[in-house]
Amino acid sequence: MAKPTVVLLPVWGAGHFMPMIELGKRMLRCSDGALSLTVLLMPAPTAQAVSDIAEHVRREESADIRFHHLPSVPLPADHTGVEEFISRIVESHVPHVMSAVSALSCPVAALVVDIFCTPAFDVSSALAVPAYVYFASGAAMLALLLRSPSLHEETEAEFFDDSAVLDVPGLPPVPPSFLPATMLDRKKSTYTWFVYTGRRYTEASGFIVNTAAELEPGVLAAIAPTVYPIGPAISFPAAAENNPQPHECIRWLDAQPRASVLLLCFGSKGILSTRQVHEIAHGLARSGHRFLWVLRGLPLDATQGAREARDADLDERLPDGFLEKTKGIGLVWPKRAPQKEILAHASVGGFVTHCGWNSVLESLWFGVPMLPWPLDADQHLNAFTLVYDMGVAVPLEMGGRQEPYVEAAELERSVRSLMGGGEEGRKAREKAMGMKALCRKAVEQNGSSYVSLKRLSEDVLRGAIQFE
Repeated sequence: MAKPTVVLLPVWGAGHFMPMIELGKRMLRCSDGALSLTVLLMPAPTAQAVSDIAEHVRREESADIRFHHLPSVPLPADHTGVEEFISRIVESHVPHVMSAVSALSCPVAALVVDIFCTPAFDVSSALAVPAYVYFASGAAMLALLLRSPSLHEETEAEFFDDSAVLDVPGLPPVPPSFLPATMLDRKKSTYTWFVYTGRRYTEASGFIVNTAAELEPGVLAAIAPTVYPIGPAISFPAAAENNPQPHECIRWLDAQPRASVLLLCFGSKGILSTRQVHEIAHGLARSGHRFLWVLRGLPLDATQGAREARDADLDERLPDGFLEKTKGIGLVWPKRAPQKEILAHASVGGFVTHCGWNSVLESLWFGVPMLPWPLDADQHLNAFTLVYDMGVAVPLEMGGRQEPYVEAAELERSVRSLMGGGEEGRKAREKAMGMKALCRKAVEQNGSSYVSLKRLSEDVLRGAIQFE
């Protein structure tokens, strides 16, 4: 008989697709060859995502990892946010997912869906296949989503007033300014989809979370459903045998003193206005600290689903004279950069991050303390967790939610605090180094995440169903 298969339904974003494939590979290894993977691919809405996924599929496809392309569906044009955008696309794909799963000739052990793919629970219910959510963000965000239906029922007012802090299980009281923007406007339909997702989570057989028990112990203990913390699930590309030359950013770091460089990187969609770029430049120059700044250009098309940064023209983006003024202490890199390699470098001593969860985990994996600069989605709550729960970050004050804005003086203050000899930065560095040890121990054999992954593999094998 063919091996039971775990069916994965990822979305196309790099921060979701690649971690889910990494999860699947870890499940294969943990099952000692008893499982296979079937990955259902929804067509990506942008050319960049199509290219990235095609490259990943070519690299990962094997006898035990099969990819199945789903037909195209109309993309919603009248949505009010990414949560609604994804959920409605998945809703349209439900018949295709049903056909693909029921047509499999091998036993189906489980359907694993991404965070906002809960409409696919209709498939698991109809076919009696156990359904799991792969939560690429942290346990704090999972706790908020599980809590969101109750928060919705408890008040009819908007969550605006920071004096009225919110109770999220396992976290210190959360000011509304740290909530995802989706939760700040009940009139928008994407808010309805957010709460809908939280309600449907009650149907899941369990939640697979890209965190470790030691990273978020209070939150994980407070979550009622079955949770499998299996992280950090970080993929590391194989060494490039045909290109022995290190990246230019790495060569520059090789010449810098230990723990002296501040990395600034805002993710693939972290696009900052020219006004904000100038404030960052002034703040960095005045701080006097060394920096490596990954600065991307403004997108040609900023429509929903196509907001991809492009290579920057530094003469257009930076203030006059900035590069000359900071020559010798700073490098501004205008293209994609190897973030994991950079964070691993001994010269890096701090990280200004948009607080995407994958970037957070990479920073913790290498023991690098952070300055949180959240831009969207779960990033505000991640920033809160880093500062007020984990203690691995120094707070960075910002104004506004439409475009989170940081003044040059505030950036200068926080950089000096993190990178200098003050007590605040020292504590964040110590905490980050402690988290590094915890992350690595968790994924070792018999570590907490390894044991959790083994339990997950055993649980899904028991639930395998054979279709005629």
